[in-house]
Amino acid sequence: MSTAAPHIQFARSRAALVPRMAPDNCLNAVFAAALAAVDPLLVVPPFLPAPPRNGRTVVVGAGKAAARMAQAVEANWHGDLEGLVVTRYGHGADCRHIEVVEAGHPVPDEAGADAARRILESVGGLGPDDLVLCLISGGGSSLLSMPRPGVTLAEKRAINRALLLNGVPIAEMNCVRRHLSAIKGGRLAEACGPARIVTLVLSDVPGDDPAVVASGPTIPDASTSADALTILDRYGIDVPPSVRTALTAPSVRSLTAPNAANRVTVVATAQHALEAAAEKARELGLAPLILSNRIEGEARDVGAVHAAIARQVRDFGQPIAGPALLLSGGETTVSVRGKGRGGRNVEFLLALAVGLEGCPGIHALACDTDGIDGSEDNAGAILRPDTLTRAKALGLDAAEHLANNDAYSFFERLGDLIVTGPTRTNVNDFRAVLIQAEDFA
Repeated sequence: MSTAAPHIQFARSRAALVPRMAPDNCLNAVFAAALAAVDPLLVVPPFLPAPPRNGRTVVVGAGKAAARMAQAVEANWHGDLEGLVVTRYGHGADCRHIEVVEAGHPVPDEAGADAARRILESVGGLGPDDLVLCLISGGGSSLLSMPRPGVTLAEKRAINRALLLNGVPIAEMNCVRRHLSAIKGGRLAEACGPARIVTLVLSDVPGDDPAVVASGPTIPDASTSADALTILDRYGIDVPPSVRTALTAPSVRSLTAPNAANRVTVVATAQHALEAAAEKARELGLAPLILSNRIEGEARDVGAVHAAIARQVRDFGQPIAGPALLLSGGETTVSVRGKGRGGRNVEFLLALAVGLEGCPGIHALACDTDGIDGSEDNAGAILRPDTLTRAKALGLDAAEHLANNDAYSFFERLGDLIVTGPTRTNVNDFRAVLIQAEDFA
């Protein structure tokens, strides 16, 4: 009597939808739709205020989308403009009246510190008839790198690097950054004096709290230095005595009540990108399911969960029948334990590949919407059902690469990296998992 496991067949009805193009093309199309929906040239203009009747308009800002946001302002502004924004190296754009400075990210540098000082100087001495238009997007926490008194830039850089390596969630990371800064956490708003401040925010953080995006330079901070120290101690991050002294010293800062005319508007989020991708998926004959716009946690754990959901869709048509597209956003983290290369999106994909075990009919794309996954030159990568087979033929062990945080090298060898260059927008992670309908006999 045979003891071999029986072949099990699961019956379900076939999906009515039929994809209208190849899986790779579908994934690239939905990613392009997501990026287009959060292009600053599209999302900024509807929220621009009217120019002041008598005063000056000073534009300031920081983030990976800051230059593109400045371009959107210039193209739609009727009146005089001046100002300065700072963005990551390579993410600049041509502007006529607003100066664009490039600086270091994700580790701060002197260019960012100098830009922060110049921004503070540019808003000094403004009056009640003046307008400050503040353009904020993800990445601004590193780019506005002016340390608070008693803290050096080198100390700030070391702590920032340690936060990144330990996979600290963005909200906690930015709490620490605010309390090591002379410009974030509402301090820029203080420097603007009686001038009216309109802040436009392109959100890259789960939950879209504008106080967290770029550490909220124009938004009063509800956290304390003690909170920042608690976070540093929780992750075992070495804090120099000078920094600990600065964070434990009695605060001499007293925020005044904000101008009642000030306004903060979040103009684009991960949800906008996911909804645009879902609409594109429907056009392409796929049934979209947005899992969440605010997924956090270790990238490898998120990859494993997505693999389990994708297999449930393919095998049982739950919670949606294929051909389907699972979509998610947010900001995962990577606790770096190995010595490889890779960002959180390719680490997610490598964990997804391990979890899928070559399951047929499942393709995926994961990219950072700013075009840079971590500190490498790629936005992300693409995964196919034959990824593990092709990797094995090249002598690549997926589990070994995952353990070494070396997803970039894995996908580079396969030729499956996605390189977009800087997109000049930023709503953080974008993940799309395409599940083809199983054709049962």
